[in-house]
Amino acid sequence: MKSNQPEQPKDMQELRQSLGRLEQRLQGVAADMERTQIAEYVKLLNRPWTLIWKNMLSGTARGVGIAIGFTFFAATILYVLRILGALNLPIIGDYIADIVRIVQIQLEGKTY
Repeated sequence: MKSNQPEQPKDMQELRQSLGRLEQRLQGVAADMERTQIAEYVKLLNRPWTLIWKNMLSGTARGVGIAIGFTFFAATILYVLRILGALNLPIIGDYIADIVRIVQIQLEGKTY
């Protein structure tokens, strides 16, 4: 019959290796949680007025950005249409003239 004493150091060594791997994995999980800033998110959820204020500011900034972007886009389109209208191209010029005519009729309050 064999004694269990030679196996104990081997089991202890495997246990230490296993615990070492577990510790490394836990440190990795802790580092990942720090990178995702979960604590700050939970703190923000526990303060609803701060959350509302930050969402209000971000929504306002987004709305202003959209308005500025659309204005720039529309001005660019109108500039290009003005240049194309000045070239008196047969097809495009007639199309732009139709658009101008429709807009003028709508401004006068008449239906076309």
